[in-house]
Amino acid sequence: MNSQTKTTSMTTPDSTPHNLDAQRLHDVLALQKYAYQRYPLPTAKERIDRLARLKRVLVKYQDQFAEAINEDYGNRSMGETKIGELLTCLEHIKYYSKNLSGWMKPSKRHVGIIHQPAKAWVQYQPLGVVGIIAPWNYPLLLSVGPLICALAAGNHAMIKISSASMHFGRVLENAIAEAFPQELVAVITGGGAISDTFSHLAFDKMIFTGSTNVGKTVMAAAAENLVPVILELGGKSPVLVHPSSDMADVAERIAVGKLWNAGQTCVAPDYMFLPKGKTAEFLNHYEQYIKQMYPSLRDNQDYTSIINDKQYNRLQGYLDNAREQGAQLIEINPQNELLDDVRKVAPTVLTGVTTEMRIMKEEIFGPLLPIMEYEQIDDVIEFINSRPRPLALYYFDFDQARADYVAQRTHSGHFGQNMVLTHVAQDDLPFGGVGASGMGKYHGPEGFFSLSHERSVMSNPKLYSLKYILPPFNKPIHRLISKMLLR
Repeated sequence: MNSQTKTTSMTTPDSTPHNLDAQRLHDVLALQKYAYQRYPLPTAKERIDRLARLKRVLVKYQDQFAEAINEDYGNRSMGETKIGELLTCLEHIKYYSKNLSGWMKPSKRHVGIIHQPAKAWVQYQPLGVVGIIAPWNYPLLLSVGPLICALAAGNHAMIKISSASMHFGRVLENAIAEAFPQELVAVITGGGAISDTFSHLAFDKMIFTGSTNVGKTVMAAAAENLVPVILELGGKSPVLVHPSSDMADVAERIAVGKLWNAGQTCVAPDYMFLPKGKTAEFLNHYEQYIKQMYPSLRDNQDYTSIINDKQYNRLQGYLDNAREQGAQLIEINPQNELLDDVRKVAPTVLTGVTTEMRIMKEEIFGPLLPIMEYEQIDDVIEFINSRPRPLALYYFDFDQARADYVAQRTHSGHFGQNMVLTHVAQDDLPFGGVGASGMGKYHGPEGFFSLSHERSVMSNPKLYSLKYILPPFNKPIHRLISKMLLR
Protein backbone atom coordinates (compact mmCIF):
# COMPACT_ATOMS: atom_id res chain seq x y z
CA MET A 1 0.00 0.00 0.00
CA ASN A 2 1.52 3.36 -0.96
CA SER A 3 1.47 6.49 1.21
CA GLN A 4 -1.32 8.05 -0.81
CA THR A 5 -3.59 5.07 -0.12
CA LYS A 6 -2.72 5.04 3.55
CA THR A 7 -3.56 8.70 4.08
CA THR A 8 -6.67 8.96 1.91
CA SER A 9 -8.57 6.05 3.43
CA MET A 10 -10.13 8.38 5.99
CA THR A 11 -11.13 11.26 3.73
CA THR A 12 -14.54 12.59 4.74
CA PRO A 13 -17.18 13.74 2.24
CA ASP A 14 -16.77 17.34 3.42
CA SER A 15 -13.00 17.82 3.33
CA THR A 16 -12.89 21.56 2.63
CA PRO A 17 -11.84 23.45 5.78
CA HIS A 18 -13.03 26.88 4.57
CA ASN A 19 -14.89 28.96 7.19
CA LEU A 20 -14.66 26.27 9.82
CA ASP A 21 -16.36 27.01 13.11
CA ALA A 22 -14.52 26.43 16.35
CA GLN A 23 -15.85 22.90 16.86
CA ARG A 24 -14.83 21.89 13.37
CA LEU A 25 -11.22 22.83 14.18
CA HIS A 26 -11.25 20.24 16.95
CA ASP A 27 -12.72 17.73 14.50
CA VAL A 28 -9.96 18.31 11.95
CA LEU A 29 -7.30 17.96 14.65
CA ALA A 30 -8.88 14.71 15.86
CA LEU A 31 -8.97 13.46 12.25
CA GLN A 32 -5.29 14.24 11.76
CA LYS A 33 -4.25 12.70 15.07
CA TYR A 34 -6.15 9.50 14.30
CA ALA A 35 -4.60 9.32 10.83
CA TYR A 36 -1.14 9.83 12.30
CA GLN A 37 -1.65 7.13 14.92
CA ARG A 38 -2.68 4.66 12.24
CA TYR A 39 0.54 5.29 10.33
CA PRO A 40 3.05 7.04 12.61
CA LEU A 41 6.34 6.53 10.78
CA PRO A 42 6.31 7.33 7.06
CA THR A 43 9.42 6.23 5.21
CA ALA A 44 11.93 8.60 3.66
CA LYS A 45 10.53 7.74 0.24
CA GLU A 46 7.00 8.63 1.33
CA ARG A 47 8.14 11.93 2.85
CA ILE A 48 10.04 12.85 -0.32
CA ASP A 49 6.92 12.01 -2.32
CA ARG A 50 4.86 14.36 -0.14
CA LEU A 51 7.38 17.14 -0.74
CA ALA A 52 7.22 16.44 -4.48
CA ARG A 53 3.43 16.73 -4.41
CA LEU A 54 3.76 20.04 -2.59
CA LYS A 55 6.27 21.27 -5.17
CA ARG A 56 3.94 20.40 -8.05
CA VAL A 57 1.07 22.52 -6.73
CA LEU A 58 3.38 25.39 -5.79
CA VAL A 59 4.60 25.56 -9.38
CA LYS A 60 1.13 25.02 -10.82
CA TYR A 61 -0.51 27.75 -8.72
CA GLN A 62 2.39 30.23 -8.72
CA ASP A 63 0.59 32.89 -10.76
CA GLN A 64 -2.56 32.53 -8.67
CA PHE A 65 -0.52 32.88 -5.48
CA ALA A 66 1.15 36.06 -6.75
CA GLU A 67 -2.14 37.54 -7.95
CA ALA A 68 -3.93 36.72 -4.69
CA ILE A 69 -1.19 38.26 -2.52
CA ASN A 70 -1.20 41.30 -4.80
CA GLU A 71 -4.95 41.62 -4.23
CA ASP A 72 -4.56 41.32 -0.47
CA TYR A 73 -1.95 44.09 -0.43
CA GLY A 74 -3.56 46.38 -2.98
CA ASN A 75 -0.22 46.20 -4.77
CA ARG A 76 2.41 43.57 -4.00
CA SER A 77 5.34 43.16 -6.36
CA MET A 78 4.98 39.94 -8.34
CA GLY A 79 8.76 39.66 -8.41
CA GLU A 80 8.97 39.82 -4.62
CA THR A 81 6.41 37.04 -4.31
CA LYS A 82 7.97 34.72 -6.87
CA ILE A 83 11.62 35.30 -5.91
CA GLY A 84 11.33 36.01 -2.20
CA GLU A 85 8.63 33.45 -1.39
CA LEU A 86 8.00 30.84 -4.08
CA LEU A 87 11.62 30.32 -5.16
CA THR A 88 12.76 30.07 -1.54
CA CYS A 89 10.13 27.39 -0.86
CA LEU A 90 11.15 25.40 -3.94
CA GLU A 91 14.80 25.53 -2.88
CA HIS A 92 13.84 24.38 0.63
CA ILE A 93 11.97 21.39 -0.84
CA LYS A 94 15.03 20.44 -2.87
CA TYR A 95 17.26 20.74 0.20
CA TYR A 96 15.05 18.66 2.50
CA SER A 97 14.40 16.01 -0.14
CA LYS A 98 18.15 15.57 -0.52
CA ASN A 99 19.02 15.39 3.18
CA LEU A 100 16.14 13.95 5.18
CA SER A 101 17.13 10.29 4.61
CA GLY A 102 20.43 10.87 6.38
CA TRP A 103 18.82 12.79 9.24
CA MET A 104 16.32 9.98 9.83
CA LYS A 105 19.04 7.43 10.62
CA PRO A 106 19.39 6.49 14.29
CA SER A 107 22.25 8.17 16.13
CA LYS A 108 24.44 5.73 18.06
CA ARG A 109 25.31 6.80 21.62
CA HIS A 110 27.94 5.80 24.16
CA VAL A 111 27.06 3.40 27.00
CA GLY A 112 28.79 3.74 30.40
CA ILE A 113 31.06 0.97 31.64
CA ILE A 114 28.74 -0.40 34.33
CA HIS A 115 25.92 -0.72 31.77
CA GLN A 116 27.96 -2.73 29.25
CA PRO A 117 27.31 -4.61 27.01
CA ALA A 118 24.06 -2.68 26.43
CA LYS A 119 23.54 -0.60 23.29
CA ALA A 120 22.04 2.89 23.08
CA TRP A 121 20.86 5.13 20.28
CA VAL A 122 18.49 7.97 19.45
CA GLN A 123 15.58 7.53 17.06
CA TYR A 124 13.98 10.51 15.32
CA GLN A 125 10.22 10.11 15.39
CA PRO A 126 7.62 12.46 13.93
CA LEU A 127 5.89 14.48 16.63
CA GLY A 128 2.39 13.99 15.21
CA VAL A 129 0.35 17.06 14.26
CA VAL A 130 2.02 20.46 13.92
CA GLY A 131 0.04 23.70 14.05
CA ILE A 132 1.36 26.55 11.88
CA ILE A 133 0.21 30.14 12.38
CA ALA A 134 1.33 32.25 9.43
CA PRO A 135 1.44 36.07 9.24
CA TRP A 136 0.34 38.32 6.39
CA ASN A 137 3.68 39.81 5.33
CA TYR A 138 5.06 36.69 3.60
CA PRO A 139 1.99 34.47 3.62
CA LEU A 140 3.35 31.86 1.20
CA LEU A 141 6.87 31.53 2.61
CA LEU A 142 5.78 31.60 6.24
CA SER A 143 3.05 29.01 5.80
CA VAL A 144 4.67 26.64 3.31
CA GLY A 145 8.18 27.01 4.76
CA PRO A 146 7.22 25.48 8.14
CA LEU A 147 5.04 22.95 6.31
CA ILE A 148 8.10 21.72 4.39
CA CYS A 149 9.92 21.10 7.69
CA ALA A 150 6.85 19.38 9.15
CA LEU A 151 6.42 17.03 6.17
CA ALA A 152 10.14 16.24 6.02
CA ALA A 153 9.97 15.21 9.68
CA GLY A 154 6.97 12.97 8.93
CA ASN A 155 4.27 15.07 10.57
CA HIS A 156 0.74 16.07 9.69
CA ALA A 157 -0.06 19.81 9.75
CA MET A 158 -2.81 22.39 10.14
CA ILE A 159 -2.03 25.85 8.74
CA LYS A 160 -3.80 28.97 10.00
CA ILE A 161 -3.72 31.79 7.45
CA SER A 162 -3.96 35.43 8.57
CA SER A 163 -7.34 37.07 8.07
CA ALA A 164 -5.43 39.86 6.26
CA SER A 165 -4.45 37.28 3.60
CA MET A 166 -7.99 36.30 2.63
CA HIS A 167 -7.43 35.94 -1.13
CA PHE A 168 -4.17 34.07 -0.69
CA GLY A 169 -5.76 31.75 1.86
CA ARG A 170 -8.38 30.62 -0.62
CA VAL A 171 -5.78 29.82 -3.28
CA LEU A 172 -3.56 27.96 -0.82
CA GLU A 173 -6.58 26.03 0.43
CA ASN A 174 -7.35 24.86 -3.11
CA ALA A 175 -3.72 24.01 -3.87
CA ILE A 176 -3.20 22.02 -0.67
CA ALA A 177 -6.49 20.16 -1.12
CA GLU A 178 -5.29 19.11 -4.56
CA ALA A 179 -2.00 17.78 -3.16
CA PHE A 180 -3.07 16.24 0.16
CA PRO A 181 -6.07 14.80 1.97
CA GLN A 182 -7.33 16.88 4.86
CA GLU A 183 -6.08 14.41 7.46
CA LEU A 184 -2.51 15.06 6.29
CA VAL A 185 -2.54 18.83 5.66
CA ALA A 186 -5.40 21.26 6.27
CA VAL A 187 -5.58 25.01 5.60
CA ILE A 188 -7.66 27.09 8.01
CA THR A 189 -8.92 30.57 7.13
CA GLY A 190 -10.87 33.14 9.09
CA GLY A 191 -10.22 35.38 12.07
CA GLY A 192 -11.67 36.15 15.48
CA ALA A 193 -12.89 32.99 17.22
CA ILE A 194 -11.17 30.80 14.63
CA SER A 195 -7.77 32.31 15.42
CA ASP A 196 -8.33 32.06 19.16
CA THR A 197 -9.50 28.45 18.98
CA PHE A 198 -6.59 27.45 16.75
CA SER A 199 -3.99 28.70 19.24
CA HIS A 200 -5.69 26.68 22.00
CA LEU A 201 -5.66 23.37 20.12
CA ALA A 202 -3.70 20.46 21.58
CA PHE A 203 -1.10 20.17 18.83
CA ASP A 204 2.08 18.19 19.27
CA LYS A 205 4.02 21.36 18.42
CA MET A 206 3.12 24.82 17.19
CA ILE A 207 5.01 27.32 15.05
CA PHE A 208 3.94 30.95 15.28
CA THR A 209 5.36 33.79 13.21
CA GLY A 210 4.26 37.31 14.10
CA SER A 211 4.61 40.12 16.60
CA THR A 212 6.04 39.77 20.09
CA ASN A 213 2.77 40.82 21.74
CA VAL A 214 0.68 38.26 19.86
CA GLY A 215 3.42 35.70 20.44
CA LYS A 216 2.90 36.07 24.19
CA THR A 217 -0.81 35.38 23.75
CA VAL A 218 -0.17 32.34 21.58
CA MET A 219 2.38 30.95 24.02
CA ALA A 220 -0.05 31.38 26.93
CA ALA A 221 -2.77 29.57 24.97
CA ALA A 222 -0.38 26.75 24.05
CA ALA A 223 0.65 26.37 27.69
CA GLU A 224 -2.87 25.26 28.61
CA ASN A 225 -2.19 21.99 26.78
CA LEU A 226 1.60 22.01 27.35
CA VAL A 227 2.12 22.42 23.61
CA PRO A 228 5.76 23.26 22.84
CA VAL A 229 6.11 26.29 20.58
CA ILE A 230 8.55 27.77 18.12
CA LEU A 231 8.08 31.53 18.22
CA GLU A 232 9.41 33.50 15.26
CA LEU A 233 8.94 37.08 16.35
CA GLY A 234 10.58 40.32 15.31
CA GLY A 235 11.91 43.37 17.04
CA LYS A 236 14.28 46.09 16.03
CA SER A 237 17.18 44.68 14.00
CA PRO A 238 20.03 47.22 14.04
CA VAL A 239 22.71 48.01 11.45
CA LEU A 240 26.21 49.04 12.51
CA VAL A 241 28.58 50.41 9.87
CA HIS A 242 32.34 50.60 10.48
CA PRO A 243 34.17 53.77 9.35
CA SER A 244 36.18 51.77 6.82
CA SER A 245 33.07 50.82 4.86
CA ASP A 246 32.31 52.11 1.38
CA MET A 247 29.13 54.16 1.83
CA ALA A 248 27.99 53.52 -1.75
CA ASP A 249 28.21 49.76 -1.21
CA VAL A 250 26.45 49.98 2.15
CA ALA A 251 23.68 52.19 0.74
CA GLU A 252 22.96 49.77 -2.10
CA ARG A 253 22.69 46.74 0.17
CA ILE A 254 20.57 48.57 2.74
CA ALA A 255 18.24 49.97 0.06
CA VAL A 256 17.51 46.50 -1.30
CA GLY A 257 16.92 44.98 2.14
CA LYS A 258 14.98 47.88 3.64
CA LEU A 259 12.61 48.38 0.72
CA TRP A 260 11.94 44.75 -0.17
CA ASN A 261 8.22 44.30 0.49
CA ALA A 262 8.22 48.01 1.46
CA GLY A 263 10.04 47.13 4.67
CA GLN A 264 7.33 44.76 5.86
CA THR A 265 9.86 42.10 6.78
CA CYS A 266 10.68 40.81 10.26
CA VAL A 267 14.43 40.80 9.53
CA ALA A 268 14.52 44.14 7.70
CA PRO A 269 17.14 46.59 8.98
CA ASP A 270 15.17 48.64 11.49
CA TYR A 271 17.56 51.42 12.47
CA MET A 272 21.13 52.29 11.60
CA PHE A 273 24.34 53.51 13.24
CA LEU A 274 26.73 55.38 10.94
CA PRO A 275 30.19 56.73 11.79
CA LYS A 276 30.11 60.38 12.84
CA GLY A 277 29.99 62.67 9.80
CA LYS A 278 29.00 59.96 7.29
CA THR A 279 25.21 60.50 7.13
CA ALA A 280 25.20 62.95 4.23
CA GLU A 281 27.40 60.67 2.11
CA PHE A 282 25.22 57.68 2.87
CA LEU A 283 22.03 59.61 2.09
CA ASN A 284 23.36 60.72 -1.28
CA HIS A 285 24.03 57.14 -2.37
CA TYR A 286 20.88 55.76 -0.73
CA GLU A 287 18.71 58.20 -2.67
CA GLN A 288 20.47 57.34 -5.94
CA TYR A 289 19.89 53.62 -5.54
CA ILE A 290 16.26 54.11 -4.60
CA LYS A 291 15.67 56.19 -7.72
CA GLN A 292 17.32 53.48 -9.84
CA MET A 293 15.14 50.73 -8.37
CA TYR A 294 11.94 52.79 -8.11
CA PRO A 295 11.97 55.77 -10.50
CA SER A 296 8.33 56.27 -9.55
CA LEU A 297 6.22 54.95 -6.69
CA ARG A 298 2.50 55.44 -7.19
CA ASP A 299 1.85 53.20 -10.19
CA ASN A 300 5.07 51.23 -9.93
CA GLN A 301 4.06 47.58 -9.51
CA ASP A 302 7.51 46.78 -8.14
CA TYR A 303 7.00 49.06 -5.14
CA THR A 304 4.72 47.31 -2.68
CA SER A 305 1.84 48.93 -0.82
CA ILE A 306 1.32 48.77 2.92
CA ILE A 307 -0.97 45.81 3.63
CA ASN A 308 -3.96 47.68 5.13
CA ASP A 309 -5.16 50.95 6.65
CA LYS A 310 -4.24 49.87 10.18
CA GLN A 311 -0.59 49.36 9.28
CA TYR A 312 -0.50 52.46 7.06
CA ASN A 313 -1.87 54.67 9.84
CA ARG A 314 0.58 53.17 12.30
CA LEU A 315 3.52 54.22 10.10
CA GLN A 316 2.09 57.70 9.61
CA GLY A 317 1.78 57.91 13.39
CA TYR A 318 5.48 57.13 13.76
CA LEU A 319 6.35 59.91 11.33
CA ASP A 320 4.06 62.43 13.02
CA ASN A 321 5.44 61.56 16.45
CA ALA A 322 9.06 61.84 15.29
CA ARG A 323 8.41 65.14 13.51
CA GLU A 324 6.72 66.59 16.60
CA GLN A 325 9.73 65.65 18.73
CA GLY A 326 12.27 67.30 16.44
CA ALA A 327 13.43 64.60 14.03
CA GLN A 328 14.35 65.58 10.47
CA LEU A 329 12.50 63.60 7.78
CA ILE A 330 14.01 63.10 4.32
CA GLU A 331 11.37 61.63 2.01
CA ILE A 332 12.58 60.02 -1.21
CA ASN A 333 9.72 60.34 -3.68
CA PRO A 334 11.32 60.73 -7.15
CA GLN A 335 8.19 62.08 -8.89
CA ASN A 336 6.68 63.81 -5.84
CA GLU A 337 3.55 61.70 -6.26
CA LEU A 338 0.49 61.56 -4.05
CA LEU A 339 0.56 58.14 -2.38
CA ASP A 340 -2.09 58.19 0.34
CA ASP A 341 -4.92 56.79 -1.77
CA VAL A 342 -2.82 53.81 -2.94
CA ARG A 343 -1.59 53.10 0.59
CA LYS A 344 2.08 53.49 -0.26
CA VAL A 345 4.69 55.11 1.97
CA ALA A 346 7.70 56.73 0.33
CA PRO A 347 11.14 55.63 1.52
CA THR A 348 11.95 58.00 4.36
CA VAL A 349 15.15 58.58 6.32
CA LEU A 350 14.92 60.09 9.79
CA THR A 351 17.82 61.87 11.48
CA GLY A 352 17.93 63.55 14.86
CA VAL A 353 15.95 60.71 16.40
CA THR A 354 15.86 60.01 20.13
CA THR A 355 15.03 56.92 22.12
CA GLU A 356 11.84 58.59 23.35
CA MET A 357 10.27 58.55 19.89
CA ARG A 358 7.84 55.78 19.03
CA ILE A 359 9.85 54.90 15.94
CA MET A 360 12.79 53.99 18.20
CA LYS A 361 10.67 52.00 20.64
CA GLU A 362 8.54 49.85 18.35
CA GLU A 363 9.33 47.63 15.39
CA ILE A 364 8.91 49.75 12.26
CA PHE A 365 7.79 47.21 9.63
CA GLY A 366 7.83 49.78 6.85
CA PRO A 367 10.16 51.79 4.55
CA LEU A 368 11.29 54.19 7.29
CA LEU A 369 14.96 54.26 8.31
CA PRO A 370 16.14 56.11 11.44
CA ILE A 371 19.86 56.96 11.39
CA MET A 372 22.07 57.78 14.34
CA GLU A 373 25.79 58.58 14.37
CA TYR A 374 28.43 57.22 16.75
CA GLU A 375 32.05 57.83 17.67
CA GLN A 376 32.96 54.62 19.53
CA ILE A 377 31.75 51.17 18.49
CA ASP A 378 31.65 50.06 22.13
CA ASP A 379 28.98 52.72 22.74
CA VAL A 380 26.84 51.14 20.00
CA ILE A 381 27.37 47.68 21.43
CA GLU A 382 26.22 48.95 24.82
CA PHE A 383 23.16 50.56 23.19
CA ILE A 384 22.19 47.31 21.43
CA ASN A 385 22.79 45.18 24.51
CA SER A 386 20.62 47.42 26.67
CA ARG A 387 17.60 46.58 24.51
CA PRO A 388 15.66 43.39 23.75
CA ARG A 389 17.71 40.96 21.72
CA PRO A 390 16.96 41.44 18.02
CA LEU A 391 16.09 38.87 15.37
CA ALA A 392 19.08 40.04 13.32
CA LEU A 393 22.12 42.27 13.81
CA TYR A 394 23.88 43.54 10.69
CA TYR A 395 27.49 44.70 10.73
CA PHE A 396 29.31 46.22 7.75
CA ASP A 397 33.07 45.73 7.77
CA PHE A 398 35.38 43.45 5.75
CA ASP A 399 37.82 43.08 8.65
CA GLN A 400 36.98 39.72 10.22
CA ALA A 401 38.66 40.39 13.55
CA ARG A 402 36.56 43.52 14.11
CA ALA A 403 33.41 41.67 13.01
CA ASP A 404 34.18 38.90 15.48
CA TYR A 405 34.62 41.50 18.20
CA VAL A 406 31.09 42.82 17.62
CA ALA A 407 29.57 39.35 17.21
CA GLN A 408 31.11 38.02 20.42
CA ARG A 409 29.83 40.94 22.49
CA THR A 410 26.22 40.94 21.29
CA HIS A 411 23.27 38.57 21.02
CA SER A 412 20.85 38.24 18.11
CA GLY A 413 19.01 35.53 16.26
CA HIS A 414 21.34 36.08 13.31
CA PHE A 415 24.58 38.00 12.80
CA GLY A 416 24.91 39.28 9.25
CA GLN A 417 28.21 40.66 7.98
CA ASN A 418 28.05 42.95 4.95
CA MET A 419 24.52 41.82 4.06
CA VAL A 420 20.93 42.10 5.19
CA LEU A 421 17.84 39.89 4.82
CA THR A 422 19.22 37.14 2.58
CA HIS A 423 20.11 34.71 5.37
CA VAL A 424 16.44 33.72 5.54
CA ALA A 425 16.76 32.03 2.15
CA GLN A 426 19.86 30.01 3.04
CA ASP A 427 18.77 26.38 3.20
CA ASP A 428 21.48 25.12 5.54
CA LEU A 429 21.20 27.88 8.17
CA PRO A 430 18.77 27.72 11.10
CA PHE A 431 16.32 30.60 11.33
CA GLY A 432 14.97 32.00 14.57
CA GLY A 433 15.32 34.56 17.30
CA VAL A 434 16.61 34.75 20.84
CA GLY A 435 14.98 36.30 23.88
CA ALA A 436 12.27 38.76 22.89
CA SER A 437 12.77 38.00 19.18
CA GLY A 438 11.71 34.39 19.56
CA MET A 439 12.58 30.87 20.61
CA GLY A 440 13.33 27.72 18.68
CA LYS A 441 14.68 27.30 15.18
CA TYR A 442 13.63 25.91 11.85
CA HIS A 443 15.17 25.81 8.33
CA GLY A 444 18.32 23.71 7.87
CA PRO A 445 18.82 20.48 9.82
CA GLU A 446 17.33 22.31 12.80
CA GLY A 447 13.98 22.37 10.98
CA PHE A 448 13.95 18.57 10.78
CA PHE A 449 15.15 18.00 14.34
CA SER A 450 12.93 20.72 15.86
CA LEU A 451 9.87 18.94 14.49
CA SER A 452 11.06 15.44 15.42
CA HIS A 453 10.99 13.67 18.76
CA GLU A 454 14.49 12.62 19.78
CA ARG A 455 13.60 9.35 21.42
CA SER A 456 16.31 7.64 23.44
CA VAL A 457 16.51 3.84 23.12
CA MET A 458 18.58 1.42 25.20
CA SER A 459 18.77 -2.31 24.67
CA ASN A 460 20.25 -4.91 27.04
CA PRO A 461 21.33 -8.38 25.89
CA LYS A 462 20.83 -11.57 27.92
CA LEU A 463 23.93 -10.75 29.90
CA TYR A 464 22.67 -8.25 32.50
CA SER A 465 25.78 -6.70 34.04
CA LEU A 466 23.97 -4.55 36.59
CA LYS A 467 22.86 -7.64 38.51
CA TYR A 468 26.40 -7.96 39.82
CA ILE A 469 26.18 -4.68 41.72
CA LEU A 470 22.79 -5.17 43.37
CA PRO A 471 22.58 -5.04 47.19
CA PRO A 472 23.96 -5.89 49.60
CA PHE A 473 26.64 -3.29 48.89
CA ASN A 474 29.53 -5.12 50.50
CA LYS A 475 30.77 -7.21 47.61
CA PRO A 476 34.25 -6.97 46.08
CA ILE A 477 32.72 -5.30 43.00
CA HIS A 478 31.48 -2.47 45.20
CA ARG A 479 34.91 -1.95 46.68
CA LEU A 480 36.34 -1.90 43.15
CA ILE A 481 33.78 0.69 42.04
CA SER A 482 34.61 2.81 45.06
CA LYS A 483 38.31 2.61 44.38
CA MET A 484 38.25 3.01 40.58
CA LEU A 485 35.16 5.07 39.72
CA LEU A 486 34.00 7.07 42.75
CA ARG A 487 36.93 9.44 42.71
